[in-house]
Amino acid sequence: MNAFFLLLISFAIGLIPASAREPERARNTGIPPTEAKVLVGYQGWFRCPGDGSPKNAWSHWSNGAPSSQTISVDLYPDVSELSGPSLCALPGMTIRGKQAYVFSSYVRDTVEKHFEWMQHYGIDGVLLQRFTNSIPSSQREGDVVLKNIMASAHDHHRIFAIEYDISGCDPATIFERLKSDWGYLSLTLDVTSSHEYFRINGKPVVSIWGLGLTGHHIRDPDLALQIIHWFKDTAQVVVMGGTPAGWGTLSQDSVSDKRWVEVYAQMDIVQPWTVGRYSTLAQVDAWKQTHLIPDLALARRNHQMYMPVIFSGFSWHNLNRDKPENQIPRLGGEFFWKQAYNARTAGATILKIAMFDEVNESTAILKAASEREDAPQQGYWLTLDADGEHLPRDWYLQLAGKISQMFHKSLKPTAEVPIKR
Repeated sequence: MNAFFLLLISFAIGLIPASAREPERARNTGIPPTEAKVLVGYQGWFRCPGDGSPKNAWSHWSNGAPSSQTISVDLYPDVSELSGPSLCALPGMTIRGKQAYVFSSYVRDTVEKHFEWMQHYGIDGVLLQRFTNSIPSSQREGDVVLKNIMASAHDHHRIFAIEYDISGCDPATIFERLKSDWGYLSLTLDVTSSHEYFRINGKPVVSIWGLGLTGHHIRDPDLALQIIHWFKDTAQVVVMGGTPAGWGTLSQDSVSDKRWVEVYAQMDIVQPWTVGRYSTLAQVDAWKQTHLIPDLALARRNHQMYMPVIFSGFSWHNLNRDKPENQIPRLGGEFFWKQAYNARTAGATILKIAMFDEVNESTAILKAASEREDAPQQGYWLTLDADGEHLPRDWYLQLAGKISQMFHKSLKPTAEVPIKR
């Protein structure tokens, strides 16, 4: 703790906000290109009684005790390769007359299995979601999931980086919370000492998701610049900004204040959020023309890297019962592949897949139930046959592996899904 305290003092002494040192409209000095990377977002927030977590309670699987009325996930994960405390029995739910299970992210074996899959299918690593409003509880439970990810990344030769999600943050305290937590992660947990931590030109990468988005995010451009410059100038990291899809034109989901042009320009890597912004193959193709190509051109002018976000599909009926089932169909993987192909052929060299384990909104690419009969009989569940096709449980991991090959240039880009169903 003494070292942590000294670091915080060193950050504060003589620190002048970067926005005051640089002329208005100063541009990003830029970072050189890096080798291709395909990363997945990783939530790691699933808990259940008996998994060893401090609260010993259900978390993110349901609202209260699981039942067909309270379950809050749509996509049913395949847990056939898990055992012991990794498995969480769903009360009163059965598959073909046998007990149905989900998984706990708190257990080391679960995370190890997920990273084993990433290694097998060639996914480079994860952006671990760190929700700023949950930082105190994460620290109280010893940041077990983060420690498991560090160990699993080492065991399976994958990379990882912290992605702060500032949704619902208090603008009055978010800057101090981010500074304090990054000091804790750097000094107490030694995350950046890990050989597996994602670096560019020797500097660790930190993602801050939610800058400039309308709603409960950071909308004040001065506060955003203060945060970005602290991380870049004092913490000496490469800043990835999770931005609105409309960042390039200050439209759609972006704050319209023109000062945000400068904020976006100061990010080292721009990662626009696209989940739910389109829902058909025609819209995916239109997005390439209206967003991907102009966004990449703007990022090049700003000397930035550009990381498109793609997703497999979307459904959150159980989380929001007034929403339709299978809201954005996966189309047997065509929807997923088309986004990746368009991003690569537009010129992107790095990519984020949202997400690995997000079964609440059904964007997850982990192994999932192939047929409706492979999921609990009770309640609504999304399975891989929802669009009338029989697909193996690892289908989206297979596709993610081919996407990685396409970005690593070991597979020539092709408009058609390159593997047979």
